[in-house]
Amino acid sequence: MGLFKKDPLQIITFQSYGKSDKFYIRGRALEDENIDLSKNGIFSLIKNTYKRFETDEIPFTKLKITLPDDSVYYTETDKRGYFKFKEHIPGLDKLTNEEGWLQYEISFDETFPNRIINNQNRFAGEMLIPSEKSQFGVISDIDDTIIHTGVASFLKLKLVFNTFFRNAESRSPLEGASKFYQLLHQGKTGDEANPLFYVSHSPWNLYRYLELFLKANNFPKGPVLLRSFPTPFRRKKEEEKPQKQKEILNILKTYPDKSFILIGDSGEHDADIYIEIAEKYPKQIKAIYLRSVKHKKKMKRIKSLFLNYDTTPALLVEDSKEAIEHAKTQGFI
Repeated sequence: MGLFKKDPLQIITFQSYGKSDKFYIRGRALEDENIDLSKNGIFSLIKNTYKRFETDEIPFTKLKITLPDDSVYYTETDKRGYFKFKEHIPGLDKLTNEEGWLQYEISFDETFPNRIINNQNRFAGEMLIPSEKSQFGVISDIDDTIIHTGVASFLKLKLVFNTFFRNAESRSPLEGASKFYQLLHQGKTGDEANPLFYVSHSPWNLYRYLELFLKANNFPKGPVLLRSFPTPFRRKKEEEKPQKQKEILNILKTYPDKSFILIGDSGEHDADIYIEIAEKYPKQIKAIYLRSVKHKKKMKRIKSLFLNYDTTPALLVEDSKEAIEHAKTQGFI
């Protein structure tokens, strides 16, 4: 009979961002597959990878959201267990801590007979409202910008190995990256609490993996914005932007009075995306930093893109030290 025992239910909240009058959260309701992200060993890693992608969602279920002032709201998961909730709620900034994080609680509003719900059906979530003392924001790619993935490697074999056969805590960040991000977070005065946003083409299935990596390596806390797997047989429109680009544009539109530093790498399409965004929103982009990758053809293409580009300061950097020195000359840190 133990073979047919059902897994407990859980709600995974994704760190999100909003404004003093805009509450915006997202996450997913799933069965708990008991994934231990700290486990090593090839068989444990393969098993955990399988569990991350073979998910048992809780679709079309009602969820209850409780804010620190005990106000209550409701939302519902979609057919894949995801939920996204937006609501105009004045005075949210009064509910945050000094770094701008608003804590909320979410729970299943429905009963599930004969099923265990983790955490006594109380799941914590956080939404960032950038502090008023912040001077700018930072939007950073993850893959090969702060964590080595090998996205530019032959047939992306290193990418596959690093993502599926290494645990989050054993992965090393690119040298000096966390120090650079902490300096940007602190700003020139040291206490600006400049917000960090992390974007990636990785699927939401890797959210907890990447969240653990960032925490374990002392990166400033910030929303991690990923993508859903495309629906099978769904035709992509030619004019449709990559999800990462959409997320960046959403951030800029959410905070039209705030300027941002964009950080990426020269391995894939960050340069194209960042140039297009900077030329459309020149007043909001303070600078672009792109980490160089060891790929001659890609580097040649990237350098040609920036030959006649002068919309914002842009720098191709070999290491974090170079980026830190430039940021100092610009007065960012």
